[in-house]
Amino acid sequence: NPPQPTSAGTSSASTPPRERMLRRYDRRGLWLGAAGDRPGGTRSNCSSAASTPSPRADDWNFMTSAYGSPARGWWQPMSDPQVVLLSAITVASVWLGSPIPSALVAAIVLALWWPHRRDLFVLGATLGLVAGLSADRAWERAVPGELGHFRGWATVASDPMPVGKGERVTLEIEGQRFEAIVFGSSSRRIAPRQAGEQVEVIAVRRRSTGPWARRARIRHVVGEIVIEHVGAHDPGGPIARASNRVRRQLRSAATQTMPADQAALFTGLVIGDDAAQPPAMVSQFREAGLSHLTAVSGQNVAFVLAVAALGLRRLPRWWRLAATLAVIAWFVLVTRVEPSVARAGMMAGLSALAFALGRERHPVRILALAVITLVLVDPLLVWSVAFWLSVGATFGVSALAPVLACRLAGPGWLVAPLSVTIGAQVGVLLPSWLVFHRLPALGFVANLLAVPVAGIVMLYGIPAGLAAAALPGVAGVVMMPCVLGTRGVSTVAALVDRFDPAGRGAFAAWAVQLLALACLLRPAPRSPEGVARPSPVER
Repeated sequence: NPPQPTSAGTSSASTPPRERMLRRYDRRGLWLGAAGDRPGGTRSNCSSAASTPSPRADDWNFMTSAYGSPARGWWQPMSDPQVVLLSAITVASVWLGSPIPSALVAAIVLALWWPHRRDLFVLGATLGLVAGLSADRAWERAVPGELGHFRGWATVASDPMPVGKGERVTLEIEGQRFEAIVFGSSSRRIAPRQAGEQVEVIAVRRRSTGPWARRARIRHVVGEIVIEHVGAHDPGGPIARASNRVRRQLRSAATQTMPADQAALFTGLVIGDDAAQPPAMVSQFREAGLSHLTAVSGQNVAFVLAVAALGLRRLPRWWRLAATLAVIAWFVLVTRVEPSVARAGMMAGLSALAFALGRERHPVRILALAVITLVLVDPLLVWSVAFWLSVGATFGVSALAPVLACRLAGPGWLVAPLSVTIGAQVGVLLPSWLVFHRLPALGFVANLLAVPVAGIVMLYGIPAGLAAAALPGVAGVVMMPCVLGTRGVSTVAALVDRFDPAGRGAFAAWAVQLLALACLLRPAPRSPEGVARPSPVER
């Protein structure tokens, strides 16, 4: 049993430090103190990890001997930094693309970082081996198997997208994907089709050439196809029919109540369907730093689960978990399993599982586990720009936003969205600069104005769109909040794109924003007991 004070009147301040530490563990060695300062974990309050250090190794040995519990076994729990390092090792191993060198690099890194953790050493080497082998096989599968003439049924793998006077579409034939640009009568026949449907085609399959071939292989497109004729079509399986029905109803509700460009923006905000957006709107959102709004992310998944929670919360624990995973899978299928929504869906599923098991984890840990899982399943995601933009934004919101929320002065209703916006923008700075070679000077302002309005559209859009499609007589009234919200987001993008400075003006705009942020920074607030208060984001 843990040692007790010598007298009943002994105060906690006079209790020896090790004795006070012992009282925070139960007989199984589980931490009973505050969730933010448990050993080996990450702090969930405003103070940094250095302000309250974790117990040392000798303290742990003293506690285990005091409780009479055996020494820690071969397998030990992993901290959040260790999980993040394993995810980095997995990504690096996929990048190397060779199993043996990947396993060796992983083993060397873990041996130098944590030399006494045999379990991490074995797990890291195994992850490196499996990741390198998966990457090697993924590139081998991205080579066309059969080329030449084809006549038969093909599955539409992606929704057709207008390209000039034609349509760009990806077809899956015998398990491999081919991309085509169709014109004329074939274009008119292929345009109404949706992903999951089947069409009868006469075509010629060719190997991809040119600088775009590698980018196509990253999207699992192994070649090009020249379509000579498009015949009959089939609606596909039950899952494809169900998801396409939802998308068709949302498009119908939007086109009945909005102009064509805003209807395309609405479907982009709600389900990531940006195929019908005009090039001018795409350029405006890209220049304003708002293009992420039309790519489904964790915000969309969270809003869908928030609406579904009205019925899910009445279910028992395991039934609620099964229903939550079903809702997540349904939404991922409706949004075409894009890299960003795959990341968001995986994180939501892992979070739901952890909640059901009573093991809630820090979002950064969930993000690292999601990256490991997705990269092992689809190694080509390592070269996907959309995937890394999504991961970077999520990491910024999870790791940087709580720190900023503790340091920024102002009311909670302003500090919370400001810190989240800054965290997300900082998280995507590196991939945005490496890929697009520019950073919108007014991106922070645009996101601060547009994201809350877009969030309302995302939360209300799906139930309102389905209700408007079922009741056309009241579609205008039901869709009015979506009409106003979509118009507001479009207006913000147009204004920021118009007044976004360039050259020295952009440098001055960045300097003013950084100076304003520096003026708002302050020391972390602390309670009288010396414990840091939770940030507005955490509250």
